[in-house]
Amino acid sequence: MADAFDYVVIGAGSTGSVVAGRLAESGKATVCVLEAGPPDRHPFIHIPAAVVYTLSNPAINWMYRTEPSWGTAGRSLIQSRGKTLGGSGSINGHVYTRGHRSDFDAWAAQGNPGWGYRDVLPYFKRSERRIGSGDDRYRGRQGPFVVTDIDEADPLCEAFMDAAEALGILRNPDYNGAVQEGISYVQRSIHRGRRVSPARSFLHPLRGRDNLDLRTGAQATGILFEGRRATGVRYRRSGRDEVVRARREVILCGGAIASPQLLQISGIGAPELLNRIGVPVVQPLAAVGENLRDHFAARMVARMSGLPTINDRVRGLGIVKEIARYALTRRGALALTPTLVYCFWKSDPALSCGDIQVSFTPASYPAGVWAGLDSFPGATVGCWQQRPRSSGHVRARSADPFEQPVFQPNYLAEEEDRRAIVAAMRLGRRLMQSPPFARYVDAELWPGAGVQSDEDLLEHARQTGNTTYHPMGSCRMGPAERPDTVVNSQLRVHGTEGLRVADTSIMPTMPAANTNAPALMIGEKAADMILGRPPLPPEDPEEALRQA
Repeated sequence: MADAFDYVVIGAGSTGSVVAGRLAESGKATVCVLEAGPPDRHPFIHIPAAVVYTLSNPAINWMYRTEPSWGTAGRSLIQSRGKTLGGSGSINGHVYTRGHRSDFDAWAAQGNPGWGYRDVLPYFKRSERRIGSGDDRYRGRQGPFVVTDIDEADPLCEAFMDAAEALGILRNPDYNGAVQEGISYVQRSIHRGRRVSPARSFLHPLRGRDNLDLRTGAQATGILFEGRRATGVRYRRSGRDEVVRARREVILCGGAIASPQLLQISGIGAPELLNRIGVPVVQPLAAVGENLRDHFAARMVARMSGLPTINDRVRGLGIVKEIARYALTRRGALALTPTLVYCFWKSDPALSCGDIQVSFTPASYPAGVWAGLDSFPGATVGCWQQRPRSSGHVRARSADPFEQPVFQPNYLAEEEDRRAIVAAMRLGRRLMQSPPFARYVDAELWPGAGVQSDEDLLEHARQTGNTTYHPMGSCRMGPAERPDTVVNSQLRVHGTEGLRVADTSIMPTMPAANTNAPALMIGEKAADMILGRPPLPPEDPEEALRQA
């Protein structure tokens, strides 16, 4: 006979860690967590700079691949997703970005009450323990997830931000506060030189509790139903097929790729697809796996001189010094995020809020991919659109849960996305050519001075651009009467009982953010919904200021 719990959580990634942790913490329920990957003991998870190795390590990374497309000039790209406790929050680039208030107001306007900015702000604050500056009307100080600032200023980063100020782009003391636009060092999930992961923050403190059963190496292979009610999960562990029952609910937190695939092979999805892969239809939902979106970045590389880059600091004996420094102080190059500076800006001054983003790091990588450093002193500028309109899909290839699904983001399919990425590249080039930074630039190596027209810049993006690892939207939230949605505003799967999805797949549209912070917020809000708690009281600091 299968063992049984009140709740079964599939996936211990960013949202799953929050959901499972908060449910267990309440003391009101028993919780079983199924995580396909291993425990989060791999040393590269916890050393911040080692992220460049986690992104290509199949032991802790699903290593999905995109389908070739026009936007990638026929290339297939690796889409890294975490396969360990903490999920992608254990292998990501550590950046903490919430998004613009208009992003969440747009979610609410699409028929999702309770998801506007004033509704989600209290949940962002509850999850966060902000160490550093920030207005406490916007920032949390008591939560489990630690968010810090860079330990020490970097001369090239300072020059880059000075270059922005020379162009009229001001330094922003807190892009997660009242205003997003501007330039600043990134805020990061690093504390005392180690990664702050969702698992370390929300799950590990509760291990040993009688009401929490955390099973690693346990890959869900199907959701079980009685009629249209989810009653449990079938999973594979150590080569054996097992079943765990859910007395109350199954909560699917597999992420934007795994969640729609598991729904499809469990009988929830477009009937044409389910028939093709030989899966009986439990609930027809054509939108499962659709609306997939991801950030796509074009990168520019310059050879530098006059100031040291990270490439210089870790070459030869330098890496020995950096290892020693990290071991003794938990500082230095090994304690850095891969990206150090973010610039949020507008491609058109007439826009109401920013739509493009430029990042900077005083390091460069072969082919623009985080997988080792160039041998010369280099710096990288990344350019992308914050809210891509191009959408794709995730579709199971077969009923086999171990076969990776079709994953097609359709990068740059929409004209607006092509226009925006070119605008972002032009901004990146203006920043590199602005005098406070240009004095340290020997040459723009990639794409190079010969690439000037919009058409050539777009071609550079197509030929060399890459994901920034933010897939979302494939189980879109919205009213049941809308045919393009999968879950309602309570995250319940339309037409079913006892089944919710809680991860980045439920996002209706892309926020202007890295997706880890919003994923934590979704977990916090989902836990209250599951437990039947009233939502946290809405907060709107700007409205309070207007009234004052």
